[in-house]
Formats: sequence, structure tokens, C-alpha cells
Amino acid sequence: MARYTGPVCKLCRREKQKLFLKGSKCHSDRCPIETKNYPPGQHGMSRRSKFSEYGVQLREKQKVKRIYGLLEAQFRIYFEKANKQKGVTGENLIKMLERRLDNVVFRLGFAPSRKAARQMILHRHFLVNGHTVDIASFLLEPGDEVSVRDKSKKMDVIHNSLRRTKENLYNWLSVDKAKLVGTFVQVPEREEVPLNANEQLIVELYSK
Repeated sequence: MARYTGPVCKLCRREKQKLFLKGSKCHSDRCPIETKNYPPGQHGMSRRSKFSEYGVQLREKQKVKRIYGLLEAQFRIYFEKANKQKGVTGENLIKMLERRLDNVVFRLGFAPSRKAARQMILHRHFLVNGHTVDIASFLLEPGDEVSVRDKSKKMDVIHNSLRRTKENLYNWLSVDKAKLVGTFVQVPEREEVPLNANEQLIVELYSK
């Protein structure tokens, strides 16, 4: 599957906010946003910051796409599916992205970032309802159980990530840190998702 392989800290600088793409580095003083809070490139500091309506919509789409680690074609497919569902398209889009296995593994605290979660899933470190799933885009249903397989329970990356995770951080997830098991309790409502984005701008962009 195609994926972005460039420097991810530049993506955060381009959006002028932390997208939390580098795990623990994002929470430290080494995060470039702390010292270089301007767009990357030779003219980053002098580049004009005023955007057209299209530019504002584009930046919002790029931000959400990068937070969840998707390329344009993948993101567009999610949008088209969300647009066909009942309800508000933008909210449907966010809810669907939150159901992705790599996102849930990250939210549960089993991985320091979505990128790390994706790699661990591909290496078959997780089970869904007792069955190995190596597809990061697998969409979970309410009640699905995500667990670390027995051979992977001693991985330092998992335990280090869990130590940085607060208890009961999300209402739609439950986690047993001792057993390394988490449950996708329900599909979250939009207001429950800690995502600093205006998804309506994405809908307007794709509706042009």
C-alpha cells in the first residue's frame, strides 16, 4: 500500500500546529513546532499567511488527511462513502476515520503514533476478536475487542506508550492495561473526538 515516506515534522510545520505524527517527540522540547513555528522551505518565514477561500479549505483537508496518515486517493474514498451515508457528511467522515484499526490502536495507547500503530498491525502484533488482522484500514464495529497477541506482550514500544497514556481518556473506548486488551465500545460522536478541524470545509472543497 502506498504511504508517505518523507519528513513528517515538515507536515506539522506546514499546518502550523502539532499533528502528533512522531509519538513522544511531539510532546518534548525537540518538536520543531516549538522552535520553528512557520512553514518549511527557503521562504517559510516570509511567505504570506493570507489564504483564499479555496486555500483555507485545502489546508483543512490536508491537515485531517495527514493526521490520519492517508494519501489523497484513500481520503477521497472515505469522503465518498461518508457522503452516501445518512447524516452530516463531515461528521460521518470523522467517525469513519476513527473506526480505523490503526487509529484505535493509537487511541488505546498501544502505539505512540498512528504511523507506529500501522507498522505494528502490518507485523501482525494485534488481534481483533481473537483473530489476527494485518490491515491498518480495517474498520471496527461497536463491541470489537483489540488485543496484543501473546508473543508481542513484552514489546517495549507498547509498554512505554501505555505509561504515557491517561486512564479512560476516551468515552468510546475501554482498555485493560494489565491484560493489554481494549474494546471499541461505540462509534464516537463528533463532539467527543479531540480533533481540531472544521470538516465542513472539506465537504465544501470536495463539493466544488
